[in-house]
Amino acid sequence: MGNIPVGKVARAMKMAQAGVKVARNHAKHIAKTSLGLSKGRDELHRENARDLYKELGDLKGSALKMAQMLSQDQNILPGAYRDQFKMAQYSAPPLSFPLVKKVIRNEMGKDPLDAFDSFEPIAAHAASIGQVHIAYKNGKKLAVKVQYPGVAESIRSDLRLAKPFASRIFNLNSAEVDHYFSEVESKMLEETDYRLEARQGVEASRRLSDIPNLRFPKYYQEWSTGKVLVMEYLEGKTLDRFVEGGATQSERNRVGQSLWQVIDTMIREHQHVHADPHPGNFQVGENGELQMLDFGCMKTIPESFFTPFFSLMLSNVHCDSNELEKKLEDLELLLPQDTPAERSFYLDTYREFIMLLGRPFHEKTFDFSDREFFLAIDQLSKKIQSSDLYKGSKRGRGSRHGLYVNRTYFGLYNLLHLLGAEVNTSSDWDVVLSSKRA
Repeated sequence: MGNIPVGKVARAMKMAQAGVKVARNHAKHIAKTSLGLSKGRDELHRENARDLYKELGDLKGSALKMAQMLSQDQNILPGAYRDQFKMAQYSAPPLSFPLVKKVIRNEMGKDPLDAFDSFEPIAAHAASIGQVHIAYKNGKKLAVKVQYPGVAESIRSDLRLAKPFASRIFNLNSAEVDHYFSEVESKMLEETDYRLEARQGVEASRRLSDIPNLRFPKYYQEWSTGKVLVMEYLEGKTLDRFVEGGATQSERNRVGQSLWQVIDTMIREHQHVHADPHPGNFQVGENGELQMLDFGCMKTIPESFFTPFFSLMLSNVHCDSNELEKKLEDLELLLPQDTPAERSFYLDTYREFIMLLGRPFHEKTFDFSDREFFLAIDQLSKKIQSSDLYKGSKRGRGSRHGLYVNRTYFGLYNLLHLLGAEVNTSSDWDVVLSSKRA
């Protein structure tokens, strides 16, 4: 592909083009329906998803990242959009090699073939913020992640353009959207700092080295810059290809156990979340080990959120209405301005959600291949979204810190469901929470 639009006007025009294509598809759908030729709204969704992904793929950066995030949620978008946007997890449209050379020259002061002994001009992987090229240096096979031009500079303007869409999708007013978008903006900006990602990867590999069946790439910080990240290239299969390749139940359980243990340990022992748990950030090596490839999106969970959130998830507090109300207030899920009807509705709703989502924490082992569990989550989400109280509210609920914590757990559950894994979910959470209360 050619140049990425980097200016505010150019990117706004690109988004406007997407809007024009969607409007055109709707007009065509209406005309075909009137003539009895339409194949239904599924056809419309497929056309819109294809055209939107094309424009977002050209924009890259935060626009494509948001599409990737939405593709992980089973309840927000119709299936055609989720299926199309999932491509951002593995195979976004790659950047042309002349632009790759320009980024490396600007960052490292050298052309790729001068900075490395060899450099593959065709990207091995392309995602929302950068793409990976295979290179060799001093006999080492490397993965060189090159950031797309203008990504960091365009994040704020992209999010401003996206706010009206978010207001409509999530039924929030502008002030509420700002409250949550400030969290999204800060995390996206951190993801564009490849030196920070290298430091986070090194620290994670040090802290989590005792977890069995887990491997991290070696990071070459001395060769990396803010927009070029150099690390060891790990050979492996993506999770979906691992499953499709005939992995046995025992092999899938082993990988799933490592995945659960690494996320659980990061949160329980260090109050950190790996806040981007999508399939493109994990691989399975030839000997069956789980490989963690990306540490760009990490979040420290503040104490004010950590204790009330995990006290709810890990205790029987949902049976005690007074204690439940207090913790839901601490988490900004119940609001002072709620009417009695709203308070009753959300109290019952969150009790049901906590009992459902907390199930893996209350069982020694949990079978994530259980379709009924995920169907129940989907049905409860749809029940909430169809409620008149929910649809009539313009107030955001939940601390902004919950955005990435919830994303981590929904992502983890979905990855384990993809693996069809049964894992040991027991751990010493009671000890952790007791020490917090002491």
